[in-house]
Amino acid sequence: MKYYEIALLGKKLFSLTYSYEDSLNFGSIVNVPLQKRKVKGVVLREVEKPDFSVVDIENVESLYYQEWQLELASFISTYYRCQIGEALQLMVPYSHDYPKADKTAHTASDIVLSPSQETAFKDLLSRDSSLLFAPTGSGKTEIYIKLFDKVLNEGGSALFLMPEISLTPQMQKRLEAYFGEKVAIWHSKLTKSKRQSVLESIRNGTVSIVAGPRSSLFLPMQNLKLIVVDEEHDDSYKAHNRPRYHARDLALWIGKQSKVRIVLGSATPSATSFAKFPIVRITEPYIKTKKRYIFEGGSCSLTSNMLEEIERHHSNGGQVIIFLPTRANFKYLYCDNCSYSVMCPFCSVGMSLHRFRKVVQCHYCGYAEKIPSSCPKCGSIIRSDRIGTAEVVEQLREHFSDMNIEQFDKDTITTASKLQKALNKFAKKETDILVGTQMLAKGHDYSDVTLAIILGLDYILALPDFRARERAQSLFVQIAGRAGRAREATVIVQTNQPYFFKEYIGKYEKFLQEELVYREGLYPPSMYLCRLLFASKNEAKAKAEVDRIKSKIEKFGLVEIVGAGKAPIEKIAGKFRFNILLRSSKRADLMRVVKAVDDGSFEVDMDPVDFA
Repeated sequence: MKYYEIALLGKKLFSLTYSYEDSLNFGSIVNVPLQKRKVKGVVLREVEKPDFSVVDIENVESLYYQEWQLELASFISTYYRCQIGEALQLMVPYSHDYPKADKTAHTASDIVLSPSQETAFKDLLSRDSSLLFAPTGSGKTEIYIKLFDKVLNEGGSALFLMPEISLTPQMQKRLEAYFGEKVAIWHSKLTKSKRQSVLESIRNGTVSIVAGPRSSLFLPMQNLKLIVVDEEHDDSYKAHNRPRYHARDLALWIGKQSKVRIVLGSATPSATSFAKFPIVRITEPYIKTKKRYIFEGGSCSLTSNMLEEIERHHSNGGQVIIFLPTRANFKYLYCDNCSYSVMCPFCSVGMSLHRFRKVVQCHYCGYAEKIPSSCPKCGSIIRSDRIGTAEVVEQLREHFSDMNIEQFDKDTITTASKLQKALNKFAKKETDILVGTQMLAKGHDYSDVTLAIILGLDYILALPDFRARERAQSLFVQIAGRAGRAREATVIVQTNQPYFFKEYIGKYEKFLQEELVYREGLYPPSMYLCRLLFASKNEAKAKAEVDRIKSKIEKFGLVEIVGAGKAPIEKIAGKFRFNILLRSSKRADLMRVVKAVDDGSFEVDMDPVDFA
């Protein structure tokens, strides 16, 4: 009889010891009993016979994890503070049922790069990891395709990470035009049968390029040689549930450990990547067009000038995109008389109005109720605060009955088919105006967009977040970059701080350099942050836990406690929330202290991007 340490997949439990009569390969997936249930586990290592009784492994599956996946899971478990079984649950296993197929010969693509693109392409090949810093419309995708082409010619495979599935339909067409059936798209909205079909093609090696969001990083690729992380600055790469990993950072770890080339790409790179990685720079768009900027005061509302510009651009055959940071109709409902806000009963946040569904809904826990006809507290008229996508669409349809206006946010784009349909309509010019949230900023390329209207940037700029300036500037550049790809364009920005945006038009590198000076000794990349999150239905208990852990951290004297107390959003789903924010110039010190005090009473968010 042999004895093995087994990691329980997806469980917040330490590894357990089980017995089996035969030898097992490390990484094998097995079925084991746990109390009265049968669960899946992963063989980590063989151990000596323990001095306590153990139960047998029931059977061994044909699925298994390769060594690189076990090593990656171990790193995630250590750095992001979770059990290894939770980390392994992220991975998609390999299968003995799909022997590696003989790859068909790859025919080199006929893509021709411009001189600046060719120079960037060669520079990227000269480094193991680098940042492609290039403006919107400069042809980053063509460079990526040339890199994929080279990898396939050498018998390797490549991953193309994108921050949102809203990018995948357009990108799928471009990749398939060059690589045909060697390309697969992977994301959470695939049907079960489609996911299985894609997995079969990946496992047997007939697919050599996979494009998709952060979960694509864990697919069972054959002979992986390249990972491209497009829009590397985007927060969508950071997981907001345990394990709270960052896909960009994991890609860089894989690159270093497995000798995989890593290319980060963005028109608005994060300050951290700008500071840490060799930069491959393109300074001009592929097609130079004239772009006019108009700055207007106000908070978040359509103005007469905006409506006139929409009419003018539409009459000239142009399309319009309108960005605002709030989906639904409004962020909050409140009473003018007594200042009562319609709050979620389970979370300390206001509920958003969804007029077409006739409900107010909490965007944190999902609770919804009918829209109140008057203030529940004093009976007065209840009003809204901040405009949302649905109301912008409604207002536009009242002004422009002859135009096709579509809403483009998570409330309307709920399936892959709806996403495909919306983008196809816009590409065919069946949609005149597209109104959306951050989804609009994600790399869409349409040549007839001649007007971009940006609302609500001051809301982003005012967020209690050390990256608020960076996020506002990035959104400004990204949204503006959707217009003027092939024709002269206008960008209207509604802000009460126009000087902040005007100063850096066409000078994002200058902004990053000044931002790094501002952050020196305070925030990343010169400092490392870690957020400890406490949650309990008993507020006093949660506070007591914070005080206890804070006292333990103080005894080490290795890291700085930036703050400890209630979270900005004090309650979610009926649980009171507290946090401790830690800071250190040494990552190792931060990890050492967190590991020492981690007794399971809190969750760990290393390198946090969300402070709510």
